[in-house]
Amino acid sequence: MTNDAAGGRSLDLAIFTPYRIAVLAKAMSEQLGAAYESEGLTIPEWRVLAVVSQAPSVAARDVVARTPMDKMAVSRAVASLEAKGLIARGPAADRRVSALALSDNGRAVFNRVSSIALDYEAALFGGIAPGERRAFYACLAKLEASVALGSMTRENRAAE
Repeated sequence: MTNDAAGGRSLDLAIFTPYRIAVLAKAMSEQLGAAYESEGLTIPEWRVLAVVSQAPSVAARDVVARTPMDKMAVSRAVASLEAKGLIARGPAADRRVSALALSDNGRAVFNRVSSIALDYEAALFGGIAPGERRAFYACLAKLEASVALGSMTRENRAAE
């Protein structure tokens, strides 16, 4: 944010944090997407595969809650992954939903792609000292907590 000639505030996208984070996230997601395209995965499919890999079974609604995707995008990705034989649906404790789990082939694909993702992250942080990386993660956690708590309510913004 900068001051304009009239002394008011004006938005400068070059330093506006939400914009910079959105642009950075999109660029990183696209770079990673190109890396695992060789596995025949789209970005939404990879996101679902990654979330499903984190537990023995996961409900689709939990995938929605853990990714920046809406219910329809998750549903399409789940259907595609199921058709490719990478995930399987099974019974869940709640009979209204089904549990998603990686198939053996899905686990193999996940392992290959996660290796690519970890190499990408290592390269991304290659020029950043360990202390700077810890500080970055600490700041990121604070931003995530601030957003999760909704700390920037209309009343807070009005007080600025």
